Order: sequence, then C-alpha cells, then structure tokens
Amino acid sequence: MMNTKFKGLGKGLSALMGDTNDFKSQESKDFNKVPIEFIKPNPNQPRKFFDKNSLEDLSQSIKVQGIIQPIVVRKKTENNYEIIAGERRWRAAQLAQLHEVPVIIKDIDDKKILELSIIENIQRSDLNAIEEAIGFQNLIEQFNYTQEQLSDILGKSRSHIANTIRLSLLPQEIKDMIINNHLSPGHARCLINVKNNIEFAKEIINRNLTVRQAEQLSKGKKNFNKQKKENSIKDPNLVSLQNDLELSLGIKSTIKNNKNNKGQISFYYNNLEQLNKIVSVLKSFFK
Repeated sequence: MMNTKFKGLGKGLSALMGDTNDFKSQESKDFNKVPIEFIKPNPNQPRKFFDKNSLEDLSQSIKVQGIIQPIVVRKKTENNYEIIAGERRWRAAQLAQLHEVPVIIKDIDDKKILELSIIENIQRSDLNAIEEAIGFQNLIEQFNYTQEQLSDILGKSRSHIANTIRLSLLPQEIKDMIINNHLSPGHARCLINVKNNIEFAKEIINRNLTVRQAEQLSKGKKNFNKQKKENSIKDPNLVSLQNDLELSLGIKSTIKNNKNNKGQISFYYNNLEQLNKIVSVLKSFFK
C-alpha cells in the first residue's frame, strides 16, 4: 500500500490530470476560458521566486502562440479560482495582458494541493535551494514522509535531501544570498554551525573562493571558535595571513604573535601525506 501511494505521488499532478501533452488538440469541453482576474495563486505554493527575464521570455511566447498548456485550478467560490499548477504561465499571461486564460478545473482538497505542488515543483527543478529545503521540510513535518521515502519519490539521493534541509538552519541573510545566486548551496553548507557565518559568507563572495577553499577555511574558523577567546583582539592582518596560509597549504595552521613581534607558526596534519606536504613546502625555502 505504501509503495502504491508513492508511485502515484511521484507522477505529480499528471497523475490527476491524465494525458495533457497537447491541449490545443482537445475538445473545448476539456477546459474552460476564465477571466485572468478571477484566478489567484495558491498561498502555500513553495515556489516564491520567479525569474523576471524568464517570465518576460514566456510572456513574449504567449503573445504569439497563446497558452498551449492550460492552468490547473480549483474553484473556491463563484468567480474565484485558486491555482494548482501553472502559476508561472499565469504570471506571464498577465505580462502579456491577456484578459482570459484556459483552465482545467479540479476538485482537490487543501492537503493534497500542498502535497502535490511541492512534489511537482521539486521534480521539475523549479525551486531554488532554499525553496527546495522548505518543501522537503513541509513534506516531512506535514505529511510524515521520511528522507528515504522522499528519495524514492523524487529520484534524489538521501544525502542531497539531508544536505538541502540543513540549509534551513542558516540565517535569512545567507538564505537571500543563495536565492539571489550570490552564494551556491555548496558554499552555504560550509557556513552551518560556523560562528559569524554572515561575515564569513561575505568573505567567500568577496574573495571568490571555491567550495573546497571555503570548506578548508570554515574548518579553521570552527576550530578557532572552540578555543578560548584572548583578552586582546587579534590583528586582522595576522588573521588574513593565517587564512591565506591555510588556503595555500590546504592544512590547518595557526600563527601566534607576541607583543614584541616574536611568536610561532603551527601546522596540524591528520596523516603522513599531509606531513610530507608540510615538509616538502618547508624544504623548498632552503634550496
């Protein structure tokens, strides 16, 4: 029974709509024309960001070709319809200044609409990483899915689902960086549980660090945050030098500088390969 349920949901809204590949060839009785102002988006739609340029392109296409695939809606009250699927087409139709649009009316309850709209958007890769994380979390919290079940339904690895959900732990400012494509999900995962991660995120962007470099730098920052705070503020130039050293070697390093400008540099290795790398770099200075 469980597998049958998931197979149905895995098909998304197509399981409810039947074969809808070519709506123009269907008889007019299969869909209705509704004034565009009678249609409203679903407030629980997981997709919140719609690319402006993409909408403009679709709008131009609609002006020439019309809406090939009708919008799927449910009737709430007289002259009041809520979108189940096709909000992007509805938005583009508004830009194209259409007065009415073709719709297919379905009778679906609130719970099923939310469930299917999340699955449909995730399957079509229409969500950014933060919207996807919220969608996964909603399916788990509201519909009691496990990560393993979502992996089977959506065709995504369990590790992808787990790592994506973890992005919801980040502060909103970093989430906005992901939504606006200033920061990749890979970079953002390095920032989870890192102190002052907003400043760290800005540093990643300003220095154009790779994900690997960000991971190495974040490990150093996490270990640094575990240490006892010194009474005096560490010289920012010294911190920058230490970070550059870690990025160059790919190995955790610390620099301690005393008031008389005497101090020490320490390297930390986890295996013989890293030790050999440190020795090799040091030897190169004495040739």
